[in-house]
Amino acid sequence: MSDPVTTPGHAAHQKIDTSVPHSARIWNYWLGGKDNYPVDEEAGDAYTAVFPGIVTIARSSRAFLRRNITYLVAEAGVRQFLDIGTGLPTADNTHEVAQRIAPEARIVYVDNDPMVLAHARALLYSTPEGATAYIDSDVLDPDSVLRDAARTLDFERPIALILSNILGHVADYDQARSIVTRLMGALPSGSYLSVNDGSRGIDPEFDRAQDAYNESGAAPYILRTVDQITAFFDGLDLVEPGVVPVTRWRPEADSAAPELIGEHGGLARKP
Repeated sequence: MSDPVTTPGHAAHQKIDTSVPHSARIWNYWLGGKDNYPVDEEAGDAYTAVFPGIVTIARSSRAFLRRNITYLVAEAGVRQFLDIGTGLPTADNTHEVAQRIAPEARIVYVDNDPMVLAHARALLYSTPEGATAYIDSDVLDPDSVLRDAARTLDFERPIALILSNILGHVADYDQARSIVTRLMGALPSGSYLSVNDGSRGIDPEFDRAQDAYNESGAAPYILRTVDQITAFFDGLDLVEPGVVPVTRWRPEADSAAPELIGEHGGLARKP
């Protein structure tokens, strides 16, 4: 196993604030992870008290990502991944899923959270044949992301861009669309875009719980309509079954997850 490469950035110099809840740590808590603090558990428990289904959403989102990556490697032949908004490492990280099938796969993770940075070198190891790298950067600065990713990824060959539960952190929808356009514009033909985000208008309890969370003073996460999520794929060729609840995207035969869920996603190929 080989060590991941990390690029320094502003998060490396930030202290981890354990006095306020953080979305990445709360998400880790809902996924059953241990990389969180009492303040995150309290916030997570308060959320689930209002909307218990958030745990199902978190775990279904993770399963969707695993199935996406499996398709990309095993069926589409992709060997390079740019995963922005990595979050805290947990089971079935992108490199683990990809390199189990293709050990030569190369993965670049991007996040700007100091706790994620602290865990990156300890947990994100690569096979000897492939590579993993961690970029301390922000989705709001796509040019910086692309520049640093080029140290590990070959932009002459297809790359899968993974945006899992990250675009909801970009409050302005037009800006979110612009970021996706800039990132995909830099990738060659045959590349893929994977997006999944919380969807508004599917479950009123989820809508109310997220609105209350956003008003609590924590960093907001914006739920978007299915049409808005679908528009992130404009100009690309959607892979069947298109943009659907994440539990309906090529589910395993024995899946017990609910069919309708307030989390939509899809995968599309750049012509």
